[in-house]
Amino acid sequence: MLFTNLTSVRTARSAGRFATFAATFALGALVATAACAQNPAPGTAPMQQPSSSSADGQTSTTQAAPGTAPMATHRAAVALAPGRGPSYHNKWDIYGGLSFMNGQAGQDLPKRYNMGGGEAQATYWLGSRLGIAADYRFEAGTTPVLPNHYYNRVLVMQHIFAGGVQYRGPKNRYVAINYHAFAGAADGIFDHAVQNYPGGSPIAACPTEATGSQGNIGLYCNHVAPWGAAGGSIDFNQGPKLAVRLSPDMIFEHFGTETREYVSISLGVLYRFGRH
Repeated sequence: MLFTNLTSVRTARSAGRFATFAATFALGALVATAACAQNPAPGTAPMQQPSSSSADGQTSTTQAAPGTAPMATHRAAVALAPGRGPSYHNKWDIYGGLSFMNGQAGQDLPKRYNMGGGEAQATYWLGSRLGIAADYRFEAGTTPVLPNHYYNRVLVMQHIFAGGVQYRGPKNRYVAINYHAFAGAADGIFDHAVQNYPGGSPIAACPTEATGSQGNIGLYCNHVAPWGAAGGSIDFNQGPKLAVRLSPDMIFEHFGTETREYVSISLGVLYRFGRH
């Protein structure tokens, strides 16, 4: 009997202690929950729900998707915006680049020669499609000559002045394709080596100047000849005003007795400015 009474007394006391502990734990949990609601942990604040008014005057609340909050400043919006391409309403553009062109320096020379140089071009656009252009090129290179005892290859230079039209074809923010046709004149300088031969050259540059010498090396005589170009250009836009241009051409010149065709290509930088 004594054992039974002791056992029941201990059980009642244990139950009472457990109830007291459970009540204390529940109260602590409520206090902690209230504290967290008033002071949330960093980065866990509830999203604000912007309100909008409906047609019947009632206000509704919509929850914005994560990462779609409006930008705080205009500068941030500009920095994150995609790059802008050109509008193609520019009044002027100028171009400068390096160029390659081949040619033939004499009527009866069996081989062509290659020249390198530069090109400068300015275009005034009458609208978004048609423009008037002025073009200058300088080309220089060494050419083989007729067999002789004094020269193997000699320097030839050309100053080319031309003008014409440009037509702007397909275009977008990244690339523009232009077509052009130029006509003008090329000033050929073929006797540079002969004129600068130490002590005077015993042989002439061209047949007309061969009197009193040991013949000639088969070059054209210095003169200005008709010149033309037909081709196009591809502008790879680097922004609203700047582009990298690649421009191939078919060249026509008449230094000899007939018109001859050659090729040319240039690579450089285009800058647009002004606005219609």
